[in-house]
Amino acid sequence: MELLEQRILTDGKLLPGGILKVDSFLNHQIDPLLLRDMAREWKRLFADVGVNKILTIEASGIAMAVLVGLEFECPVVFAKKSRSLNLAGDVYCVEVPSFTHKNVNKVIISKAYLGPDDRVLLIDDFLASGAALIGLKALTEQAGATLVGAGVAIEKRFQGGGDALRAQGVRVESLARIVNMDDGGIVFG
Repeated sequence: MELLEQRILTDGKLLPGGILKVDSFLNHQIDPLLLRDMAREWKRLFADVGVNKILTIEASGIAMAVLVGLEFECPVVFAKKSRSLNLAGDVYCVEVPSFTHKNVNKVIISKAYLGPDDRVLLIDDFLASGAALIGLKALTEQAGATLVGAGVAIEKRFQGGGDALRAQGVRVESLARIVNMDDGGIVFG
């Protein structure tokens, strides 16, 4: 998606350790017009697979997932990184390592919100090693739901997560695909 790529080049910042900082428009301060356009693109890409549930992980995927839910006119569920007092009853749970935060989170979803009748589209801001989406895929499988695909804002192709998911049969649609990030800049492809 050329609009997102341009925004990455204009407002994104490369940090040491393979970090691309896009918090000025995507995952801290949010440009809702950009996210709306991204949601419309995922709607176009996944229009034919019967999506009836959007699934993301806390926290930075929530805003874009809500806009995707609006496009598909379906509920959005986000996997929580901690169990709160108001999350009672049975839950699905999986451990997910975080590339950015260098830790492991136990993420959970109430069994009341994901089940065998759901056709799930995963949405996330980044795809690097694939750990978050692999965790969401596992939660979808625990629920007996059907995974119809994954929509990703930015895929770092050189980190292999997208290839790993595709090898598992997951349809991944990334709106910006980065093949290289170094001192020479960002290369899309």
